[in-house]
Amino acid sequence: MTLPIDQLATLLRDAAKTEILPRFRRLGSDDIREKTSAVDLVTEADEAAERFIKRGCAELMPNALFVGEEGVAADPALLGRIKDADLAIIVDPIDGTANFAAGAPMFGVMAAVVSKGETVAGLIYDPLGDDWMIAEKGAGAHLVRTDGERVRLRAAAPAPIEEMIGVASSSMLPKAERRALLTRLAETRILANYRTAAHEYRLAASGALHFQFYVKLMPWDHLAGSLLMEEAGGYVRKWDGGIYRPSDVEGGLLTAPDAESWQALRRLIGDAIPSL
Repeated sequence: MTLPIDQLATLLRDAAKTEILPRFRRLGSDDIREKTSAVDLVTEADEAAERFIKRGCAELMPNALFVGEEGVAADPALLGRIKDADLAIIVDPIDGTANFAAGAPMFGVMAAVVSKGETVAGLIYDPLGDDWMIAEKGAGAHLVRTDGERVRLRAAAPAPIEEMIGVASSSMLPKAERRALLTRLAETRILANYRTAAHEYRLAASGALHFQFYVKLMPWDHLAGSLLMEEAGGYVRKWDGGIYRPSDVEGGLLTAPDAESWQALRRLIGDAIPSL
């Protein structure tokens, strides 16, 4: 199957240029709404960009199921259709909406292509940097600049726990588990959270992070990035050690440079998160 990855990448860029960037730092109070909490937001830009991308995908891949984050908010049944679809495109029109709404320059546009329950391509576009990170199953991961230059991406080399730099998303955990997780990860060199999986996966796939930890596995947040990380040579597994699949929406996700590093991190965190 030949996928129009370059055209899909251009579509994400066009959506950002048309619907996202003109609204950056120009949103009015009526343009921002809470979904589930004060840090789970949707803006006029999210919705307009998703409509733009959906229209373009209907032309590029007319037989593909389109699943957007905002579309699922309106029709949750869309999620269950991914695993049985011959071809599906999963899109996050703005990953890092809270950053975008606050005027912070860290947000991205993500898309993944799933075929028969397997992620076969992933793209993360940075509107402000105006470049893409693209992965295709079995073909490696690359940074693609607007002039066409392609740079092969490599995940970080393994490092001792005390030298590791990573990110953890803990806001969905109960307070006691959050405290336990962050206490144990204090053994690492630097622990951060950029409030955008798009940029965290870009950092990990380019070797700037050693690990990532997430809960709440929504496909638009993790399919593109996890493939990018794997194709860059990294190791990605669910919290229970299983392979992460497009139909997985529960549990946790941990990435690392290799299997040994993953096991070391898993031992470090140990039983801090009994809810997983």
